[in-house]
Amino acid sequence: MTAMIETANVVKHFTTKDSVVKAVDGVDISVAEGEVLGLLGPNGAGKTTLVKIIATLLRPDSGTAHVGGFDVSNVAKVRPLIGLAGQFAAVDDVLTGRENLEIVGQLYQLGRKEAAKRAEETLERLSLADAADRLVRTYSGGMRRRLDLGASLVGQPTVLILDEPTTGLDPRTRLELWDFLRELVAGGTTVLLTTQYLEEADELADRIAVIDTGKIIAKGTADELKERLGGDVLFAAPVNRSQLDDVIRIVGALGPGDPWVDQRTGEVSTPVPNRIEALLAAGRQLEDEGIVLRDLGVKRPTLDEVFLALTGHAADQPDVGDVDGSGVSS
Repeated sequence: MTAMIETANVVKHFTTKDSVVKAVDGVDISVAEGEVLGLLGPNGAGKTTLVKIIATLLRPDSGTAHVGGFDVSNVAKVRPLIGLAGQFAAVDDVLTGRENLEIVGQLYQLGRKEAAKRAEETLERLSLADAADRLVRTYSGGMRRRLDLGASLVGQPTVLILDEPTTGLDPRTRLELWDFLRELVAGGTTVLLTTQYLEEADELADRIAVIDTGKIIAKGTADELKERLGGDVLFAAPVNRSQLDDVIRIVGALGPGDPWVDQRTGEVSTPVPNRIEALLAAGRQLEDEGIVLRDLGVKRPTLDEVFLALTGHAADQPDVGDVDGSGVSS
């Protein structure tokens, strides 16, 4: 299939006061036409820097990046192909929602009538028609986020780049946005999606690339990445938190490495090669030591567990400090 986004050995370094940061360190990705690639990584892993390079906002120090077959240095060819929604809503508070979108349409070189038509269609699709003529400063955070996404769609891009698009949205609005993105992809739009919501990647992405310390450390479908953990995960949670260390010791001995511990829920889990044997062994040993359980079972691994196993930390924990040239983590 035709690659709509393709990078080869892309490198981007930033010089800080104390050191040189390798924000992106030899990244290769490819996104086919009509595909959704989920780019996962902790804060500071290099996601936003890579997005800015693909969106023509930063030049790589070395390597190549292409969108729609054009090198990203060819701004005049690439920018009409892409829509970009960044981490923060980039809309003008002193304009109405309609005016914001019409201005963006005119920046895409659309005539006034066509820009107005596209703005109206976009407002309808994002359930903002009733608020179209209100000043944006009166919008809620979720409405502003939807309007910002709308601005990336007015030009009817063939490639949509979304940098953590649902951050700060309530669950209902997030689900509505997911449905909208599915409609776009069904119509042939190619999407590069960065997110820290691993459930989001599981729901939307055809393939996933995990980036950490500026490097791609794993690629594949969600199921393929989950299989890397051995297919099944044994989990146990004691009623009494004082017995958590004993549960960690017992459950950990049944898996190939150190178990994962969710300190919020008190759940201990580990991948296991044989779900039945592991479940029986855990139940017997925990009972023998008088540990009363709140939960015990075997499940398919989640992307959260895959991410933790690959990177050694959760998706929302900071890493090496991805800077965007201004010293600001991204």
